[in-house]
Amino acid sequence: MTKTTSATGTSTGTTARPTAAPAPVLGPRALNRATLARQLLLTRSPISAEDALTHLLGLQAQNVKPPYYALAARLDGFGPEDLSRLMADREAVRIVTMRSTIHTHTAADCLTLRPLVQPARDRELTYFRKGLEGVDLDRLTTLARELVEQEPRTMKQLREALLVEWPDADPQSLSVAARCRLPLVQVTPRGLWGHSGQVALTTAEHWLGRPAEPDPEPDAEPASVLDETVLRYLAAFGPASVKDMQTWAGLTRLRDAFERLRPRLLTFRDERGTELFDLPDAPRPDPETPAPPRFLPEFDNLLLSHADRGRLVPADLKGRTWTGNQAHCVLLVDGVVAGLWRLADGTLTVEPFGSLTKGVRTAVVEEGERMLGTLHAGTAYDIRFGTVVRG
Repeated sequence: MTKTTSATGTSTGTTARPTAAPAPVLGPRALNRATLARQLLLTRSPISAEDALTHLLGLQAQNVKPPYYALAARLDGFGPEDLSRLMADREAVRIVTMRSTIHTHTAADCLTLRPLVQPARDRELTYFRKGLEGVDLDRLTTLARELVEQEPRTMKQLREALLVEWPDADPQSLSVAARCRLPLVQVTPRGLWGHSGQVALTTAEHWLGRPAEPDPEPDAEPASVLDETVLRYLAAFGPASVKDMQTWAGLTRLRDAFERLRPRLLTFRDERGTELFDLPDAPRPDPETPAPPRFLPEFDNLLLSHADRGRLVPADLKGRTWTGNQAHCVLLVDGVVAGLWRLADGTLTVEPFGSLTKGVRTAVVEEGERMLGTLHAGTAYDIRFGTVVRG
């Protein structure tokens, strides 16, 4: 409170300083439904595969098939040829971007997001500096670009060629350096549905026939690629904290971008008090909105893009979707992780983490049939419930 006085010094009363209203609190279920809506997992979307790739800022693609399963869970009318055609036509590519992992991106996002995460690739390279003693990294970058643009090369071929120039260097470190310094895409037929092919690499610019966006400057104007990516991240994964986006991108020091954008954003708090940012017009459905079962592939970005995954993974199930470094395919029931699944030997096996009601089991079977019909039409599969997976 502050006291005001008249010109004669007589007290005239007090006035209260304005205080900001506390940010609304969003519980785990509200965050869950909001995220599922952004991820096209509450209701399948009629948008195209290309538009979905753009909206989702790409799909995790450590293996070939996961992006296809990810889109089958999210899109109405999707067929695997939709994504395969984009890749064959060079409108989508496989490239190392977020978290130093392979993603399938649209060509446009490949050329903008890969430069954005270059600082993380530079940091990654420092872990291999011992194996790169005596190596001129600028010379390596030039030579590696020449090699892969002459013709796509496997990592083995690239290592062998670079070893001619630096025979005393660690072979793996040389190939990692090339991958970190250059935007290397996996050329088709790798990544096409129903095709096989070893990983062969060339530069994104060479494969796509157009240059990448320049690396963002540290003091870029507010309307930078980074700021635009913050807004796009919130549209696909929000409401979210600064640390959430840092986890998704594998970048640090994103607080300044959020602060620049604060006047354009809404703020909330989770139940632990963490500040969350969101777009004013983004969907935040009623927490009681039904969430149908969904079969997600291993490494789905839904489960990898927040520092706090409590909105999607119950506390007692934390760590249950991984074995070592290998992620399992995940079943969502009522919007949260509820089990694992696998497809092998003509059988879709569902292994729940707990008991499922008859109605839920029926819905899971129906969703499984839809997934199989979308991605494996004409092939007969049984659907079985395996032993309940205990912790």
